[in-house]
Amino acid sequence: MSRATRFAVPLVAIVFFLSFAILSKAETPDAKHDAKHGVRQSTQAASDTPTDPSKMTPRQLIELKDDILMARKEYTQAIDGYSKILADEPKNAAIMNKMGVAYQQLDDLVHAERFYKKAMHADKRFASPLNNYGTVEYSKKRYGKAIDAYKKALNLTPDSATVFGNLGYAYFANKEYPEAMNSFQRALALDPTIFDRRGQGGTVVQQRTTPDPGLFYFFVAKTYAQAGDAERAAHYLKLARDDGYAEFLSAQTDPAFAKVIKDPGVQEVLHQAPSYASSTKKQIQN
Repeated sequence: MSRATRFAVPLVAIVFFLSFAILSKAETPDAKHDAKHGVRQSTQAASDTPTDPSKMTPRQLIELKDDILMARKEYTQAIDGYSKILADEPKNAAIMNKMGVAYQQLDDLVHAERFYKKAMHADKRFASPLNNYGTVEYSKKRYGKAIDAYKKALNLTPDSATVFGNLGYAYFANKEYPEAMNSFQRALALDPTIFDRRGQGGTVVQQRTTPDPGLFYFFVAKTYAQAGDAERAAHYLKLARDDGYAEFLSAQTDPAFAKVIKDPGVQEVLHQAPSYASSTKKQIQN
C-alpha cells in the first residue's frame, strides 16, 4: 500500500487546515488580486486545489498534512514532508517556496534563500518567492537588493498590498523616505489593514521589523492620516511617541495630518506626555 493511500485526515487535522487557510487568506489577498489581473502565482499553485479535504486526491492530502504542520509551527516536520513531495516532483515551485518559508521561520536564511531561488528558477512568473527572497535580503540589511526583488514581484502581482508594504519597509530602511511613503500609500489603498496584520502565516512573507521603530510608526501614522483614517493615525502616532520618537509633536503642523488633526483621539496623543517622560524627569531631579 502506498504512502498516499495510507494517509487519512482526522477531524482535528481538518480544523487545523481550516485555521491555516483562514490565516493565509487574511494575511495576503494577493491571490484574489492576481486572479483579477490574470497573473498566476505559480504553475503548481494551490488555486485549483479543493478546500474540502473530502474532495482532495491522496497527493493533495499529503501536502495538506504538511501545511497543517506549518500552521502548527512544526517547521522541521513540515520540511521533511515537503522534501518527500519534491523527491517525486523536483520542479514544483510552490513546494519549493513553502520549503523556503519553513526554513525562514527557523531563521535558516541560507536554506530559505536557496529554495526561494529554486522556486524562482522553476517558475519565472511565480511572484511569492520573489517577494520572500526580498525579505531574506532585507534581513541581511541588503536593502537595495530587497527593493529590486519587490519590484520584480510587483511586475507579476501589481495589486499586492503585502509586496507594496514590504517595498515601503525596504525604502524606509534605506532612508529613501519619499519612496517609502508612496509605497505605504499604495499598500493602504489596496488593504487598509495591512499594518494591523501580524504576518505569521501563509506562503507570502510580510515584513515586520524596522531599524528605527519610532520614526517608522510616525511614517505609518502620516500615511493613515493622509488617507483620512483618524483612528489608525492616532494609534500609530501613539506608538511613535511611546517608542521615543522625539518629533511626534510635529504632527501638529505637518500638512499630512491636516485631515485628522482635530480628531479627539489624535489630540489626546499629542497632549498626553509619553510614559517615559515622567521617569526621565524623576531621574534628572534625583
